[in-house]
Amino acid sequence: MKIIIRTFKLKLKHTFTISRESHDIQPTLIVELQSEGFSGFGEATSNPYYNITVDSMRAHLEAIIPFIESHNDETPEEFWYAASALLKNDMFALCALDMAYNDLYAKKKGKKLYELWGTSPLHNPKTDYTIGIDKLDKMVMKLKEMPWPIYKIKLGTKDDIAIVTELRKHTDARFRIDANCGWTVTETLNNAIALKKLGVEFLEQPMKADQWAAHKEVFKHSVLPIIADESCIVEEDVAKCHNHFHGVNIKLVKCGGLTPARRMIAEAKHYGMKTMVGCMTESTVGISAIAHLLPELDYVDMDGALLLSEDIATGVTITDGIIHYADSNGIGASLINR
Repeated sequence: MKIIIRTFKLKLKHTFTISRESHDIQPTLIVELQSEGFSGFGEATSNPYYNITVDSMRAHLEAIIPFIESHNDETPEEFWYAASALLKNDMFALCALDMAYNDLYAKKKGKKLYELWGTSPLHNPKTDYTIGIDKLDKMVMKLKEMPWPIYKIKLGTKDDIAIVTELRKHTDARFRIDANCGWTVTETLNNAIALKKLGVEFLEQPMKADQWAAHKEVFKHSVLPIIADESCIVEEDVAKCHNHFHGVNIKLVKCGGLTPARRMIAEAKHYGMKTMVGCMTESTVGISAIAHLLPELDYVDMDGALLLSEDIATGVTITDGIIHYADSNGIGASLINR
């Protein structure tokens, strides 16, 4: 098996702002695994919050090329466990590698990935579309620019309720709120009351990740469901989130790929929690991989490629929140002009 590592700078349609950062360019790393005439693709983006750069991911992957090239026929689970021992300090690089291996493995089997997993897409959830923090008139403009059935609205400002109140005037769509750790307990509980009246479905990670006593208080008293994001990074965190959150938002890059994400989904369901997978601002490679988890999810946030001014890949397509799979096997993604 041969590995090819590429890096790209993804240009966004608009400056993307959350409670802690803004950016116009998103660096990303693409892994291609080649074997027996097939190519599998995986992706992981840089992330300053977790001190991840494309250069650090590349270095960690290049350091284990002999290991990668000596493996070929294991199941994705077997390959992940072996690779995770070598990349235990870089879940993002492990994600790109695991995603590419799953894609390659399914292509060799002549199946789409969800078919290999034995799941059905008949009742897939729709994806939301994200409206990042901006001047209010620009947030309204972004909403009108992309009519959509579900919006995720990034908050964490002094004018959060006013923002949602204004946005509600322009659409009847379902709203989801992501405060990205920007609120206190009091703000969360009070905001939940106002936001429920404005048609908000749930709140995502309103407080800082490690404030477990605060999470428990909000879990007990909030009038809206609370979904963990920054508090649920790896598999061990699912059990911690039980009785502190109503559901978990799993990010593939944070947990180390598709293989552990499926285990996390199963564990969350065991605890009776809602399951969600979220994306980064990434290309259609990463988005196509998420699409195969849809039959196992209650909610999904996979609009990352829709936020780009120019994509680097083809694969799944999305219209009005509905995901359409590509005809090809594996995750269905291919790089453009590679």
